[in-house]
Amino acid sequence: MFKDNEQQPNGFTLPLAQALDHLRWNEAGLVPAIARQHDTGEVLMMAWMNREALEDTLRTGRVCYYSRSRGGLWRKGESSGQTQTLIELRIDCDGDTVLVNVDQTGPACHTGRRDCFYWRADGEQLVLDKAPLIDPADLYPDKH
Repeated sequence: MFKDNEQQPNGFTLPLAQALDHLRWNEAGLVPAIARQHDTGEVLMMAWMNREALEDTLRTGRVCYYSRSRGGLWRKGESSGQTQTLIELRIDCDGDTVLVNVDQTGPACHTGRRDCFYWRADGEQLVLDKAPLIDPADLYPDKH
């Protein structure tokens, strides 16, 4: 469906439910979701969404993901208080990745860093180049 409509004029619309029906969900019923800070373009994290998480995000305006380790929905910030408010949701040209433009409160990463991409390739090395903003023990006191 996405491929069939890529040459449509600007302003062309599709029913949202139909578009979600045609997302390229993986065998577990998930699609990758990239979270990006809406005003700076900073890529914060990648997580997974199932249809329920995606619909919940659109309905409530609070970003919800599917946690593979917990086996259920996970609303960003429910434990840490570091929430993501949805500004805009976009679907890529192949219908296999979602981009959520968000307003992130504090760190997005469970390590207490602003984003999850704190390892940088530098020649033959991988360099950790971002310090935590908040100690993870303070973000998740019941896990430590």
